[in-house]
Amino acid sequence: MKKQLIKLVLASALVAGSFLPAANAADYVIDNKGAHASINFKIQHLGYSWLTGRFDKFSGNFSYDAANVSASKIEVNIDTSSINSNHGERDKHLKSDDFLDVSAFANAKFVSDSVTDKGDGKLAVSGTLTLHGVSKKIVIDTQKIGEGKDPWGGYRVGFSGTTTIALTDFAIKMNLGPASNNVELELHIEGKKQ
Repeated sequence: MKKQLIKLVLASALVAGSFLPAANAADYVIDNKGAHASINFKIQHLGYSWLTGRFDKFSGNFSYDAANVSASKIEVNIDTSSINSNHGERDKHLKSDDFLDVSAFANAKFVSDSVTDKGDGKLAVSGTLTLHGVSKKIVIDTQKIGEGKDPWGGYRVGFSGTTTIALTDFAIKMNLGPASNNVELELHIEGKKQ
């Protein structure tokens, strides 16, 4: 009788355990306030040199669990009027309807739909980028930089990523020649665990 009771208790525990929710990935907020994140770009100028810049205002969050990378998700919102190429007159032009048209499209957004673990800390982050009123699927080649406790009692994880987009894919009409159609994006993201 005692053995049957033990078997019944164990079976009940196994059944109950099968209904427990799976462990969730940790949630992080991108640390833009501490300037530990950046969204940079570069594009060739007429095929003669590189023009570089960044977006100064953005926010976002992501979930990540090293044991279940495919469950990761990320969402980033960018204030397109914060574009900064280190030249005021050029920035006015970049904000105009020749390029970003910030009066009509004040925000850009990226939302992931899948994250693939490629091994050795390399990830492929696929999702939709909405820019200049156009939404397109892109893939960001990503590298995990590291994770761990910070000196203030928190926990952080960081990544860097790159992708290339074509201006014409996002209905940006300014044509500076074939060498200047593609923009390279470089992303550095450090998140604080919530």
